[in-house]
Amino acid sequence: MGTYEEEFQAIRKSVDRITRLLLFPKKIDLRGAENFVQEGPNIIVGNHIGAAKDVSVLLRTVPRMIFFAGNRMFFNRQEASELVLRHLHRHMGKFGGFVHLLLIPFYSYMVDFVSGHIARIGTIPVDLYGSKRDSIVRCQGYLIKGRAIIALQGRGRVHPRDPNPYVKEFRRGVSIMAYNLYKESGLAVPVTPLSIFGTHIMWGVPATIKVNVGRPLFVKDYWTGEEVSTVEAFRAALERTVSGLFRESLGW
Repeated sequence: MGTYEEEFQAIRKSVDRITRLLLFPKKIDLRGAENFVQEGPNIIVGNHIGAAKDVSVLLRTVPRMIFFAGNRMFFNRQEASELVLRHLHRHMGKFGGFVHLLLIPFYSYMVDFVSGHIARIGTIPVDLYGSKRDSIVRCQGYLIKGRAIIALQGRGRVHPRDPNPYVKEFRRGVSIMAYNLYKESGLAVPVTPLSIFGTHIMWGVPATIKVNVGRPLFVKDYWTGEEVSTVEAFRAALERTVSGLFRESLGW
């Protein structure tokens, strides 16, 4: 088995076709591309409102090999199929089951491809219902090796009852990783904030997906000398920045 980069190159053409299909017939309007970190450790953090469409957008816009902290269920064909059906029911109610039945050949192909190749795409399997510490340690290992990881915030959908339905409250994981690596190794990992809008719109509906990328933030700039307050200050800054990028993109 080759490196992740070599494995990814082997399926790059298939990934390109799949991402184009998942985003059909939408177009991407990307702003702030110069803020992407080209090499070395990097965490890209943003809102998550469009399930697999968010992943497709990032695969098409980030100019380097990226690694996703992804639900381990995607690595299993049966569990991945259940996730697809659950997503359709959430967005379309009982009609979602009918759509799933009509599109079985399409979804079967998608599920088989994703579950069979997701590790080669560069996904870090995490158990959403298991130990968060294990997931954090796993991601830190990738960062120490100079890789870029994606840590989207939310469950891949809009939350109408939240104060900001499109930017769900950020969790502490990214801030903890940045804190640990800076304290233990002196590694100042740049955390790149970005916002996404438009991926929540159903597949097959024309729309413009707006991606707004901000300048990297560093945990050292929010250092208080104490772990809990530093982590919280950085978490809040990341959420605030992504919310600002999101509001800015609405004016395009």
